[in-house]
Amino acid sequence: MKKPVVGFAGMTHLGIVSATGVASGGFETVCFDPDETLVARLQARDLPVLEPGLDELLASNSGRQHFTSAAKDLSQCDVVYLSQDVDTDDTGRSNTSALNALIDLVVPNLKPDACLVVLSQVEPGFTRAIAAPPEDRRYYQVETLVFGRAVERVLKPERYIVGCSDPAKPLNPNFRAVLEAFGCPILPMRYESAELAKISINMCLVASISVANTMSELCEQVGAVWHEIVPALKLDQRIGPYSYLAPGLGIAGGNLERDLATVIALAGQHGTDSRVVEAWLANSRHRRDWAVRTLRQHVLAHGDDPLVAVWGLAYKENTRSVKNSPSLATLAQLPEVRVRLHDPVVPASKAGHPRAQEAASALAAAQDADALMILTPWAEYREIPPGDIAAAMAGRTVLDPYRVLDSTAARSAGLCYHTLGMPALDDTRQEGR
Repeated sequence: MKKPVVGFAGMTHLGIVSATGVASGGFETVCFDPDETLVARLQARDLPVLEPGLDELLASNSGRQHFTSAAKDLSQCDVVYLSQDVDTDDTGRSNTSALNALIDLVVPNLKPDACLVVLSQVEPGFTRAIAAPPEDRRYYQVETLVFGRAVERVLKPERYIVGCSDPAKPLNPNFRAVLEAFGCPILPMRYESAELAKISINMCLVASISVANTMSELCEQVGAVWHEIVPALKLDQRIGPYSYLAPGLGIAGGNLERDLATVIALAGQHGTDSRVVEAWLANSRHRRDWAVRTLRQHVLAHGDDPLVAVWGLAYKENTRSVKNSPSLATLAQLPEVRVRLHDPVVPASKAGHPRAQEAASALAAAQDADALMILTPWAEYREIPPGDIAAAMAGRTVLDPYRVLDSTAARSAGLCYHTLGMPALDDTRQEGR
């Protein structure tokens, strides 16, 4: 069987990564976006997204991957994915207007036997409500995008979850050929089940995050050390070695809070109970403010107009995204504080802080600072010796929620080190990393 030609509509983060991954599987891909300026950048191999390994993967695809702003070019495709990122509003709810506009452009240009696959994350009922093509050529596929690990995830997917009109019937052969090229389990189910499966996965992730944040905060008060407890949980078969048990500053990014907002809204519509979800959100927002509470207690209450260095603005490492960034949320609560900011890829202007300066390097940001907050765990920050940090700073307080620094080295350098899941290092009960 000749390999199908695969189209992707919507060259957002999801679309660029997904199309590049499918092209790397040997498929000719047509990558469509109506934004001519964006397409011109992509044709020049100037990627607007940051993902480790993506530039190299795109270069390796050679002539298989074609970028276009003409929707008619999709008419050569056997399978067309809708890969538009779905934005969220301030309440976490999805805005599908851009996706709906894209559908209006794409559907009239499908060839008669092509199948359409919704890859964008949507709420239950969305895929079934699309008017065309017919349900036997219309699918929903759960996306696997994780910012900063997107290339790894697209090349080595754990499984494909596929929403169908009738999961008992065979998948469209062209669509199946694309999925089978990546050698992972394929799980067909009803449209609504697949749409809700993505949300269910994220709910389990949120539950793990909430356990880690709740119990690590207790550790800070009773003299326990969370990272000593984690291995016991990883070895429990009911929890497992891949559980997400690292504490952090709440739920970051856009997708997790979107899914919680979706469940709360659906529960309100249908009269089901979502109080546990509301509690997860409350716990997340409490933990998000840890840095503000700690800074006020240990620095702001004792100094006259102190200078605070901040390392990291992105919501996590290896991405330019600041959606729901704990760093920006922290800075928004400290408008009166002098801050000097550094992030490897995000400009200081993204913080919108009235007293912010931008530093050219992490150590330049720390120079003469009274305190340092490490709010994004970029790899380059891990390489900076705590002794160099202590030598640069005027003060000694370091807030490092993600344990970027080695705690023993930080204490040896004379730093007053605060992290999640253990008492501060000036507490004699504390054991090092």
